[in-house]
Formats: sequence, structure tokens, C-alpha cells
Amino acid sequence: MVFIFLQKMELIPTSFLLWPFVLFVIRTSAQENVCARPELTANIEMDGLQRYFNPGAELWLSCKRGYTSVLGPRKIVCGDSGQWTKTKLMCIPKRCPPPDPLSNGELYYEDVVFQSTINYTCNEGYILTGNSMAVCLADGTWSTRVPKCKPLTCGLAPIPQFGMIIYDKRIRGNTTVYSLGGTYRCLPPYVLFGNVRAECTINGNWTETPECRVVTCPPPGNIDNGYMSGDVKKDYDFKETVKYGCNGDYVLDGSLEIVCQGNGNWSEKPSCKGPCHVGIQRARILYRGRKVWIKDLRPNKLLHKEIVSVYCKDKARNCGYAVQTQCFDGELQIPECFEQPSRADYDHHLSSLPSEITQC
Repeated sequence: MVFIFLQKMELIPTSFLLWPFVLFVIRTSAQENVCARPELTANIEMDGLQRYFNPGAELWLSCKRGYTSVLGPRKIVCGDSGQWTKTKLMCIPKRCPPPDPLSNGELYYEDVVFQSTINYTCNEGYILTGNSMAVCLADGTWSTRVPKCKPLTCGLAPIPQFGMIIYDKRIRGNTTVYSLGGTYRCLPPYVLFGNVRAECTINGNWTETPECRVVTCPPPGNIDNGYMSGDVKKDYDFKETVKYGCNGDYVLDGSLEIVCQGNGNWSEKPSCKGPCHVGIQRARILYRGRKVWIKDLRPNKLLHKEIVSVYCKDKARNCGYAVQTQCFDGELQIPECFEQPSRADYDHHLSSLPSEITQC
């Protein structure tokens, strides 16, 4: 590059009349070799640097805030050729220590370097106290301490009049924690109406409180062919019981005892079921594990639900087989395959009866 400077002369001798101006030509080769602002790796501080540097200029490099230097050198020099000396300086982000765990909660993060973030959340039933996010700062520390997850609490569960609650866990003081449960009970003769179970909810309240009410049942009355214990005229309190029995050969079918229920009604009454008569005149039967001639069955009576077998004949194979039938409340169905023998066969040919021939 050539710079031309013109300087006007104050005194002009006659010998220089043809040279009204003196021409000075200065070649600035040194200025052709100035160094431009250096091109450096990311995160090296470049703010405030001028655009050009003269040969011999020294530049001390530094990392941006939040970054630390590795390798080097940190000083570069502008050479006569207009090029900076080489450097392998790199600026890497500073690291924060691994975060402490969050009790009763979770933390989410991808890295622990400068400007990384941690997000904190609490488990269900706990509330976060403190900052929900932390940032790794330029000095290698986290912006905030680890928060805490405190359990949601309720007061003591409301107690219904004439009732009580049994907590699932032992408690101290006047506070209970989220999800703690309990079971309500009423003092006799009161009956619980509403939810038996209670729980401390996430909004800090207990579930709906039940009521304890008096419940009575009217006299239950007797049953046919039976008798009952207790007073047939009085009302009975909740959970009071009455027992029943049957007369003679009648058998109790159902529960021996009934109870006064919470809805003011009795549990299902039993009934007395009658005995059965075996309606056969001539045959041999199987009763209580042994063969019995019907004439020897004295009395001719089966109790309710007792089983007896009669003998039928397989005529094709000429063999006999036993078929069961059961007494049910005074009725005994004789199997259709049974054929009552004639008087002659019964009196003179017993060995030909189905009960006496070879069994199938």
C-alpha cells in the first residue's frame, strides 16, 4: 500500500518554480502485516478486543465466566507476518458436585456442568418446601440447597357420637399423615351408618365421618314344628341372637342361630324339615351301609336329607344295581327303574330279586 502526502511549501525559491509542491512517498510495509482479531475456540473471552494489533503485540487469553482453561499456552503474540502464534487453549465448563438425594422425592438432571439444571419433585402425599429447580453456577456451586419433601398432614380423625376409631398405626400428638387410615366402630348397641374405613386425604382432610345409630329388631317369631330361645315379645338390640330347635323327628335346616342386623332385620331363619316314609312294601333296601328288608325297617322313617338306596335290575345283563334317593322335607322319590316284586316272588323266590342276584 502506498500513502502519498502533499505538503505546501512556505518559501518557493525561483529554482523550484516548476515544483509548487514537494511529493513524499512513504511505503508502510510494516502496516501491511498487522494482526487481525484472533479466531479462537468457543468460550474464550473476546469482548473488548480491538480489531487490529501491531507486530509484537502480546495477548493474554482468558476463559469466559463459568469456564476453566485446559492445555495452553494462554499467551499469543502477533508476528511480523501478521499471524498470531499458535495455542491449544480450550475453555471447558466448570463442574458442580453431584447433587444430594431428595428424601421422599425425585430429582431429574442430565449433567452437572455450568448452566445445567436440576428439577425436584416430591412423591405423592408430600409437599415441596424450597426451590423446585437448581442451576449450576459459574463458581461451580448449585444455586440453591436441596429442598425438602414434607408429608401432607391432617388433624385427628373426627369421631362420631357413641363411636370410636382405631388407627392403622400408632400416632403421637394431634397430627396425622397423608394416607393414614383407620376403622370406625360404634359402642353397643349403636350401629355404624356410612363408611367403615377412614383415610387422611391429599387435601388435608379426612374422608366422610359415619354415624352411630341405635338399631333394634322386632321379636323374630317362632318357626313351624320348632321352638326358639328367648323372649318372643321383646325387641332385640343390634347383634343380639336367638336360637332355634326342632320338635321330634324334624331336622333343622339352616343356621341354629339368627342375629339382629344393622338394618333392623333378622338374619335368615332356619326351618324344620319333616321325616320321610319309604313307600315300598316288598323289597330289600340299602340303608346306612347295610342291606335291610323293608319289613325290618322300624320305624319306617328317614330323617330329612338321609339317603337310602333301592335295587333295580339290568334285564339285558341279568344283574342288579343300587340307586340312591334322598329324603327332603317329608318327600322321598322312588327311582323309576325300581319294580316292586310280586307277592309270589317275594314270598318264594327271594334269590331272584335285584338285591340278591349278581350285582352289575
